[in-house]
Amino acid sequence: MNVKRFLLAALAVFVTFQVTDYIVHMLILSETYASIPEVWRPDMMDKMYIMYITGAVLAILFTYIFAKGYQGKGIMEGVRYGLVIGLLMTIVGSFNQYAVYPLPYELVLQWFLYGLVQFIIAGIVVSLIYKPKA
Repeated sequence: MNVKRFLLAALAVFVTFQVTDYIVHMLILSETYASIPEVWRPDMMDKMYIMYITGAVLAILFTYIFAKGYQGKGIMEGVRYGLVIGLLMTIVGSFNQYAVYPLPYELVLQWFLYGLVQFIIAGIVVSLIYKPKA
């Protein structure tokens, strides 16, 4: 494994998720979130550090799995990888939330779709950066 490229790719994936999370949750979905205040923790912002920690873990594991299965097939390898991991993560993550919490179905569907796009973008990023040692 190319450790330098691995760490660089994991950092880039982390930044990718943070930027796209900001766009999705703070810009696109902020009005929807504001319309259902009863669902959110009153001290949610005090716990956001947890999201950064889990985001770092996600970026490292996402990159690690890609590196272990690396086939050298370029951007399309990243698209396929992002799609598969995105489906795994967003179907479970989004629709299980719908079953447990009083969330509008439209919000859960948007989480699924935007999340899938985020994972595909992250797959492209990791495919562009990670290369094994020659």
